[in-house]
Amino acid sequence: MAEVQVESGAVRRWLSGLARGNRRWIHGSVVAGTLAGVATIVQMAVLARIVHLGVIEKASAEMLAPLFAGLVLAIVLRAIAQGAQTHLAAKCSEQVRRTARRQIHRYWRNCGPLALGQTSAGSLAREWIDHVDALHGYFARFLPQMALSLIVPLMILVLVFYLDWLAGIFLILSAPLIPLFMALVGMGAEKLNQQHFEVVSRLSGQFLDKVRGLTTLQLFGQTDSAAELIQQRSDHYRRITLKTLRIAFLSSAVLEFFASVAIAVIAIYIGFGLLGYITYGPSPDLTLFSGLLILLLAPEFFQPLRTLSQYYHDRAAALGAGAEILARLGDEELAPPAGNHEDEGIDEHLSFAAPDSDSGTIQLNSVSLAFRADHSILTDVLLTVAKGEVIALTGPSGSGKSTLLHLLAGFLAPDSGDIQVFGKPAGSFAFGWLGQSGFLVHGTWADNLRLTSPNVSDVAIETALRNVGLGPLLDSREEGIYSKVAEDGQGLSGGQARRLSLARIFVADYDLILLDEPTAGLDSDTEIFVLEALHKLALAGKTLIFSTHHHALLALANRVLLVSGGEIKDV
Repeated sequence: MAEVQVESGAVRRWLSGLARGNRRWIHGSVVAGTLAGVATIVQMAVLARIVHLGVIEKASAEMLAPLFAGLVLAIVLRAIAQGAQTHLAAKCSEQVRRTARRQIHRYWRNCGPLALGQTSAGSLAREWIDHVDALHGYFARFLPQMALSLIVPLMILVLVFYLDWLAGIFLILSAPLIPLFMALVGMGAEKLNQQHFEVVSRLSGQFLDKVRGLTTLQLFGQTDSAAELIQQRSDHYRRITLKTLRIAFLSSAVLEFFASVAIAVIAIYIGFGLLGYITYGPSPDLTLFSGLLILLLAPEFFQPLRTLSQYYHDRAAALGAGAEILARLGDEELAPPAGNHEDEGIDEHLSFAAPDSDSGTIQLNSVSLAFRADHSILTDVLLTVAKGEVIALTGPSGSGKSTLLHLLAGFLAPDSGDIQVFGKPAGSFAFGWLGQSGFLVHGTWADNLRLTSPNVSDVAIETALRNVGLGPLLDSREEGIYSKVAEDGQGLSGGQARRLSLARIFVADYDLILLDEPTAGLDSDTEIFVLEALHKLALAGKTLIFSTHHHALLALANRVLLVSGGEIKDV
């Protein structure tokens, strides 16, 4: 995880920006919660009236029947309103988390694979899944409850003051204790939750790295030390988790204590008032109905505040997760657009634009790039590549061949100059890519080819596999294109895995294909298959640009460029 400190104010602004486009869901949840509060007040009033009529006035069952019907109706309405509140709050949370993931996805795309490769995949996955999911409680529970903790107690307080102003004063005096203690708890909980997310992100990355390198660790006899390191990190995570739980349980216990004491004071006042021991103020006018109603409403008065105190930990968790996410995003506090984006796909800035058919060249205009001030990779490069050309990049190791491919792909941005690929900025349209190590996912051959073309037919997949020389292997497998393969290529040799990755290019039918050392590490037989596949692409009019030292690949190109000393020259 990037060691970037994020101010709590910046996290709050980011969370407010996420909520801005989903206010209607939050307002709807508050309205539904308010209706549930009204139904609760009606329910308690009807219940107190039933007890008063039955005990004091000895009313018959026939007289009480309408009140019982009203009681059942109030309970049903309360349940419906609470269900609507939960549904609207969940809808708000869903939209907010979708927006947050869209921001993270946009950041990943802007960084490109080179920058993201510096961060553990475990940390990135943790941020995408758990950190974003930690925002759920804040938007689904805490934000609506903040408004309800003011609206519902005020309604109850007005009614209590109408029934007995002295009981209302008791409620007013005891109510601030809960928010005050809640704020004190929140000061420590926020920092602890942020530390919790930092630890779990680091642990996820370290665990994934150790699993990926398990074979290497076994070869060098370092499995015991790796296991001990994971155990130490896990124990540290356990201690942080227990601290978080301890604060949650202790704070809930203390808040319950304050609320119980306040309710007990109200009960004592009502009891002594009904017995005639208290004659001050409105006490002599207390009846069983008014006293019982006040006593029934007292827990409901504190309930929204107690619920808010429970959800305050959701706020702390959201602030901790938000700090981690913003540390990743850096200065890109991307404010979500207003309105509902339920049906919106990936952000429009991320969508690939089709190549401009009116521009048939790739142009580098005065492009310069330096990773360090004393180490220039490319200096004021001017280059034009016509559509359909087959370009081979050659030169000594470290001269910038792979860097040039990364610039054309949009994985890197030049320090100066401009790159236009078929009339579009580099990286703004779909292109074929084959790096020095192919990318596979755990699944079938067909799953891997459908990564780039989800709707491609089985026939097209089989044709692409035969184009890269995997026909005989395909015929020997009973499952055919649905043969299994692991993400590390298990089930295939290194050359077969490379050709499976190359087959994606045939399936997707890209106009521009970039390849970084496509025959590196392959045996002579596999090299022949790759060369034949690239020759088919060249005959199809595709623009091929690849880096290589291989003489056969150089012969395949109709133009060879020497990359050396920051310059690019035709050979």
